[in-house]
Amino acid sequence: MKVLLDTHTLLWALAEPERLGDDARATILDQAHDLVVSSATAWELSTKARLGKLPGASAILHTYQRQLARLGATDLAVTSEHALLAGSLDWAHRDPFDRMLAAQSLVEGLPLITRDPAFASLEGVRLIW
Repeated sequence: MKVLLDTHTLLWALAEPERLGDDARATILDQAHDLVVSSATAWELSTKARLGKLPGASAILHTYQRQLARLGATDLAVTSEHALLAGSLDWAHRDPFDRMLAAQSLVEGLPLITRDPAFASLEGVRLIW
C-alpha cells in the first residue's frame, strides 16, 4: 500500500517516533508500504523554519532528500490537478498545506497518515493514525 505522510508525521517519524500513533508507526515501519511525502511538505517546513515556528527543522531541511531516503520515502510532486482540487475543495479548513495534502490524498487515492483532526471532516480522505 502507498501512503502519504502529513508534515508532522514526517517530522515525528524522523526525530520523535514515540509520538506516532500505533497504526501510524506500524504502517511507516512496514517495508511493504510505499511512503510518499508531498513537495508541499518541503514548502511548509521551509516556510515555518524561516518564520521561526520550527527552529529545529533546519537540520532536516539541509539534508531533506537524505532524510526522505533514510525513511524510505519518495517525493510526491504537486501537479495542476492537485492544485486545482486543493483550491476548490468544499472544506472550511483554510490551511493551504493541509488543503494540498487532502487534494493529493484524494487524487492519488492515498491514505493520509496524520493526527490532525481537521482531515476527519473531509469526505473521501482515508486516515491512518
